[in-house]
Amino acid sequence: MFIANTRNIVNDAFAIHKTSPVVTAAFGRTLTAAAIMGAMLKNETDLLTITIKCDGPIGGIVATVNNRSQVKGYVHNNIVEIPTKPTGKLDVSGAIGKGTLTVTKDISLKEPVSGQTPLVSGEIAEDITHYYAKSEQIPSCVALGVLVDRDYTVLAAGGFIAQLLPGAKEEIISHLESVLSTLPPVTTMLTTGKDILTTLFPHHKINDHGSIEPAYYCNCTRGKTQKALISVGEEELQTILKEDGEAKIHCHFCKSNYLFNRADIEGLLCKTDLKKYTHKPKVI
Repeated sequence: MFIANTRNIVNDAFAIHKTSPVVTAAFGRTLTAAAIMGAMLKNETDLLTITIKCDGPIGGIVATVNNRSQVKGYVHNNIVEIPTKPTGKLDVSGAIGKGTLTVTKDISLKEPVSGQTPLVSGEIAEDITHYYAKSEQIPSCVALGVLVDRDYTVLAAGGFIAQLLPGAKEEIISHLESVLSTLPPVTTMLTTGKDILTTLFPHHKINDHGSIEPAYYCNCTRGKTQKALISVGEEELQTILKEDGEAKIHCHFCKSNYLFNRADIEGLLCKTDLKKYTHKPKVI
């Protein structure tokens, strides 16, 4: 079982992307799921990306994470204004609509490994649960939540992913099913100080395997951006130089902007190793 408190992550994402409340909720749930799934990665170089493509007004969501739960992401449309549900809650499923959820793992194999499933509800947690059941055949329970304050900042955010190991006893399964059916929302437990783990397993011995500090982190640099620019090839650089005289590159994850002027591009064209870049570098 993995439990995460991601209030700082989601608040940082809100500050960077200036999202409206329902987008903050949808984006925050996705970032939380990514942070938890990142903690499951084994190697320092491993990366995991969640991509949601949908027909709702949010347009889509991308979240990328490493094995230290350093996560970054972006949404296609940061401002979505739709009515709340009759219960007064933000309509995340209405903002998402129908579509697909893809999980891509770059785990030092020749090619990244991807699994894709249709969105079953647009509520994110149910969609991640469905992904694990159908794509990885791992019985899982996923709970995610984001509570947005009146000033649009994040009061609480977090979630958990519980998975059954092979040979799990029937009594554990029955216990989980019983507890989960009456479990308060994640944000309620976080704001009231209720311990999620002991709430789920009040009478079981818990083996604590440690913790890590999740964070919203974008590792883009001018040097990495320059490599991406080189990767377009000599012909394209010549075209940029002729038509625009400069290149402006925008990072979707942290909103940083990098400007390469005429002298910069001419310098890249003079590089003796320009031709070795025949494909885009690995995105981290």
